[in-house]
Amino acid sequence: VQGLFELAGIAYVGAGVLGSAIGMDKDAQKRLLRDAGVAVVRYFAIARADYRDAPELGARLARKLGYPVFVKPNALGSSIGISKVKRAADLNAALDDAFQYDRKALIEASCEGREFECAVLGNDRPEASIPGEVLVKGAHEFYDYESKYVDPDGSAIRIPAELPPAKAKKLRAMAVSAFKALSIRGMARVDFLASRDLREIYVNEVNTIPGFTAISMYPKLWEASGLPLPRLIDRLIELALDEHRERASLKITYHPKSLAKPRNPAD
Repeated sequence: VQGLFELAGIAYVGAGVLGSAIGMDKDAQKRLLRDAGVAVVRYFAIARADYRDAPELGARLARKLGYPVFVKPNALGSSIGISKVKRAADLNAALDDAFQYDRKALIEASCEGREFECAVLGNDRPEASIPGEVLVKGAHEFYDYESKYVDPDGSAIRIPAELPPAKAKKLRAMAVSAFKALSIRGMARVDFLASRDLREIYVNEVNTIPGFTAISMYPKLWEASGLPLPRLIDRLIELALDEHRERASLKITYHPKSLAKPRNPAD
């Protein structure tokens, strides 16, 4: 869709072609974040074809990470197909489930404790909101599909998150670094995993089109940061128009300099 808009010369809100594509590929996203020095959990990516050829491959990779591990499809959202695996006997069933949705799956080391989110806004000079925290409640072991959408008491949001100022500052800096590393424009929500004592903090993933209802995390984080929803929408439109003008200023044709030289009358 973003590519179609660019070909048609239409301004649009949010990430461009590259940032949007990276936002949908967890493996590519983590590689770029890791290369940019942004902390991500240890993980392995495994292709469905390789798993079919060597069913023991998943167990070998999981042993290197240590149980429990999380298994998830590479390019899917809403925690669909994600399993927490506590023992080797359950790993292949989790991989089989993930491979129903994608031809690549991730096996990730566990970082259980707390989950935070930051909203990011901007183009070349992005800013991050204050952090919020997702609280998983009831019998849910992690922020899965059921706790998000099925169980009305499965989760809650705390804004602002209860954090020491230095840790809140670190989360905001990591959110901006992740935003820049993935070539995102306009807006994104950056999700974090942290140990209970906050000694370990990792970027879990970056969402390039976050939920945007009046009760969604992205606008609520900005409202708590001093930017209410009407002004946030205005700002997103301004950023989209700025980005459109920047793209429009670029040349799309090339005239070789040799053709521009004046001809010698003696020739």
